[in-house]
Amino acid sequence: MPERQKIALVGIGKIAVDQHVPALAASPDWELAATVSRAGTVDGVEAFTDIDTMLAARPDIGMVSLALPPVPRFAYAQAALRAGCHVMLEKPPGATLAEIHALEALADAQGVTLYTTWHSRMAHAVAPARAWLAD
Repeated sequence: MPERQKIALVGIGKIAVDQHVPALAASPDWELAATVSRAGTVDGVEAFTDIDTMLAARPDIGMVSLALPPVPRFAYAQAALRAGCHVMLEKPPGATLAEIHALEALADAQGVTLYTTWHSRMAHAVAPARAWLAD
């Protein structure tokens, strides 16, 4: 079995605790290796209060998932991309289109992946897709 990929989750609020943490714990592919939050933590996972400290202390983590509001997310994404990490942006991916274009260019320059989610935008398609894929 392949080694699980280490991921840092930034922003340990209600959605992260209710959705992200259980999904990562259930995944054979990912290991929640660190968190970054001003207040939230996850039992048994190394916790940091700022991203720069985490990135410096944990160069073995190659993926950062940002579950933060759009405005502070931009600086966090820049830091993670500059550190050579792949980055996932929670919805919406940025406060402005210019931010997304800047992050895209930075990810390209660093040779890493920038993945943006926005599942609620396509939520109307979930039920028909589930029915179509059932058989």
